[in-house]
Amino acid sequence: MNTLSSLPHRRLGVAFLLACSSTFAATSESDVARLGKDLSPLGAERAGNADGSIPAWTGGVTQAPAGYKVGDHHPDPFGGDQPLYTITPQNAANHQARLTAGQRALLQTYPGYSIPVYPTRRSAAVPQRIYDATARVATTARVANGGANVEGALLGIPFPIPSSGIEVIWNHLLRYRGDAANRHIGQAAPQRNGSYSLVEFRDEFMFNYTRTGVSAEDLDNVLLYFKQAVVAPARLAGTILLVHETLDQVKETRRAWVYNAGQRRVRRAPNVAYDAPGTAADGMRTSDQFDMFNGATDRYDWELVGKREMIVPYNSYRLHSKDVKHADILKPLHINQSLTRYELHRVWVVEAKLKPGASHIYPRRTFYVDEDSWQILAVDQYDSRGELWRVSEAHCIQYYDAGLFWSTLEVHTDLQAGRYLAIGLDNEFEMYDFTLKRSPSDYVPESLRREGVR
Repeated sequence: MNTLSSLPHRRLGVAFLLACSSTFAATSESDVARLGKDLSPLGAERAGNADGSIPAWTGGVTQAPAGYKVGDHHPDPFGGDQPLYTITPQNAANHQARLTAGQRALLQTYPGYSIPVYPTRRSAAVPQRIYDATARVATTARVANGGANVEGALLGIPFPIPSSGIEVIWNHLLRYRGDAANRHIGQAAPQRNGSYSLVEFRDEFMFNYTRTGVSAEDLDNVLLYFKQAVVAPARLAGTILLVHETLDQVKETRRAWVYNAGQRRVRRAPNVAYDAPGTAADGMRTSDQFDMFNGATDRYDWELVGKREMIVPYNSYRLHSKDVKHADILKPLHINQSLTRYELHRVWVVEAKLKPGASHIYPRRTFYVDEDSWQILAVDQYDSRGELWRVSEAHCIQYYDAGLFWSTLEVHTDLQAGRYLAIGLDNEFEMYDFTLKRSPSDYVPESLRREGVR
């Protein structure tokens, strides 16, 4: 279908009633029984669509292509695919119903912009332990504290059959991204003429909520641990950020510390949240735009609009390739769209509107969330006049060696400034390390001074 559909699993009226309470009801036993049957183990519709343009989900990509070794940049398992068609400003009107507002604006704004659409490959897959945990917690998980917290859940997707927008967003926040990961990535905010200075990060995550063997007592209200060191350019190098991402950020705000190389001291960083500027991002994104959306949910009302068939970035292995240079990707006004891949997928659409009395530079945001992985694939962000301001897309791949679906490059385009920010550039660096072994004791503030170098 090309239009917004009604909720396939539970009525919107029920969602509205639930939203009026401080605690949301868990999924029924009869609905949970559908997981792994007509629904995938994470709650997606297993079947394809009516005309076959979206195929059935058959388990995703769980095997690496021949010749792949852990540590390699991931070869494209669909490298032989050719575009079905390419959307341009000239033919965009023929595809309006399946494009986000942001995509339509990009096509209207940039004459050379294009969206190559490939056959749909439902590649997303996670380990069996996450599927099992999802079925286990689906009947106990509840959104509590006015939407600011999830109770009764561990390891699995808490709301595989969502009835509210806040449940969809929590599925994104709690989705599986491995036990831990180490990354060397680049970030760039090109000027309108295409010139840019690359900022390099070494960051690492320990995903506390989904790590192997974690218990409810182990969580200590921490969803994940995150450490980010700036390694280039020289004027920024040596700064290290440490974050304990709390599960309930109204009860306890995000714990953050920063090591300042110039001062050689560690201090609390109270403003690494909401619409505070992103690290070294030239004012082109907010803190809560990292990973498409992160952090506290309390400033917005979250409306579940429904599910749509949309053209979204997916299986973006060429943007991840070691045979592509950063300069091949970073072009004036927008990234090199000939290296992108878009597919038709079903996504959950969630409208976030700022609560009365709350503040944020984005009074309204529209999220498009993949039904197969719960990864946010696109976001439209509006300014205080109600005008579309920034467009975000997550170009994702299935990391088949680690059993997870995650972005390889995020692009945040500022339509009003005529610029964009790209974060996650990894083509010229070593590949992510998903074999990293970490514990909470590795993420204490005292460790930052020992690690700080200039």
